[in-house]
Amino acid sequence: MLQYADDTLFFCKTNIKRVFNIKVMLSCFELVSDLKVNFLKSRIGGVGVKQTKIMSFTSVLNCEIMRTPFKYLGLPIGDAIRGVIFGMRWSIKLKAE
Repeated sequence: MLQYADDTLFFCKTNIKRVFNIKVMLSCFELVSDLKVNFLKSRIGGVGVKQTKIMSFTSVLNCEIMRTPFKYLGLPIGDAIRGVIFGMRWSIKLKAE
């Protein structure tokens, strides 16, 4: 888990159980903090993960699939800018097993 400002990035293996555990953990956070996680604004993406697997994870998390390029902290990610290619950052980064 990586947190910066109001963003939280989770990194885990591609496993539906782990994605479900993230959902449970975020739901517990809502109960304890009296804050609300906006899953409709959340996005999930993966590197080297089949699209069908990502789609199954979106149904668990009730969120969208992350598309590139996108902006993170005002910087374009996954796009070529002035000859420099930025790496990709994901709300939830998954590693193929």
